[in-house]
Amino acid sequence: MVLSTIPPLYFPMHGDDGYRVEHYDLTLDYRVGPNRLGGVAVISAVALRPLTRLTLDLGAFRVGAVLVDGAPVRFTHRGGKLHLSPASLRAGLFTMEVRYSGAPRPVNSHWGGLGWEQLTDGVIVASQPIGAPSWFPCNDRPDDKASYRISVTTASAYQVIANGELVSRRQAASTTTWVYEQAEPMASYLASVQIGRYRQAELGPGMRLVFPAGQATRVRHDFARQQSMMEVFTERFGPYPFGSYTVVVTGDELEIPVEAQGMSIFGINHVDGRRGEERLVAHELAHQWFGNSLTVSDWRCIWLHEGFASYAEWIWSENSGGMSSDDHALRWHRRLSALPQDFVLADPGPRRLFDDRVYRRGALTLHALRRTVGDDSFFALLREWTAGHRHGNVTTEAFTALAARRTSLPLDALFTGWLREPRLPALPALPGRLP
Repeated sequence: MVLSTIPPLYFPMHGDDGYRVEHYDLTLDYRVGPNRLGGVAVISAVALRPLTRLTLDLGAFRVGAVLVDGAPVRFTHRGGKLHLSPASLRAGLFTMEVRYSGAPRPVNSHWGGLGWEQLTDGVIVASQPIGAPSWFPCNDRPDDKASYRISVTTASAYQVIANGELVSRRQAASTTTWVYEQAEPMASYLASVQIGRYRQAELGPGMRLVFPAGQATRVRHDFARQQSMMEVFTERFGPYPFGSYTVVVTGDELEIPVEAQGMSIFGINHVDGRRGEERLVAHELAHQWFGNSLTVSDWRCIWLHEGFASYAEWIWSENSGGMSSDDHALRWHRRLSALPQDFVLADPGPRRLFDDRVYRRGALTLHALRRTVGDDSFFALLREWTAGHRHGNVTTEAFTALAARRTSLPLDALFTGWLREPRLPALPALPGRLP
């Protein structure tokens, strides 16, 4: 993976382009009631040039010590940045160790608090896009993906779910230590820890469902078709990119579901026993391909996450007896046509990262491409896209270039209209049907 040397335009205060991280080893001790976290982060990294200063992103914790290659170094910690001053660091492999403690709290943003957040009885981590420093020191930029080991010790009454595979669980007195390993590269905002008094069920091979006691019937019903969903998406998008998939349903209500790598988190309000929110189940599952395996290099390209996951809702709908993608597209085209025509999909701006038009115009862009090139070419393109960039980073330019290579049809005007111009284009017509 090549780390971009271009400063992130949307969140320029996050990240450091002087190094890239290869592995995070996080050892955490957490007390739920008082919300106290003690952590040791050992970060294996590669300096891309000789360095005398480097930074990590870290929230309002007390930092007890920082070591580089085992030796203490001078540091300052202010404004969410941990500044390190090693005497001299050559290009190549090195390690950082940070010992810290305090009361984790979300990172302030345009969209409210992001990251580590207390539930009524437990914890949720929802970090997109800049909330990871709320609980561990990191190089917080989406194009710096690394493997992880996450160890969490907490009271034995609670279950801990984190990214990757559970490799050990050790009980000692009144606490239990849970250790997870995430082998596939992961962006810092996708790292996650969920803590609660949960029960667990299997939905299929490598598919787990975690939920509060007393909610088994409703939860199992609402997620019962997830195995079929996985089969449809595997056929359309290519092989599922991770070793397992876990759905967590919290006992609290959440405004929206949250994706993490190999995991999705729903609020109890997203479960009604009637599959009333099944489109969200499809959306979050699709993020495992589009967002988690294929992660944007820069947040300007977020439509490559949300537009693709929104289009997956339509794909599931037409494959499960619901409305066709054409009908969804026509309905949403009418809705977006009635809104102000002041939105550029390929560069929405930081305050509009989660504007509904990122989601729906993104899906419409894909449907316009599908109508233009035909189903066979379109889904072959998606499978080539996910295979060629598996566990990597992507850009809008890379996607449009791949699409252009796969067809003799001219696509420049299509992509310019849908991605670069504010006015919503007309949908390409289907034979025998007006758009």
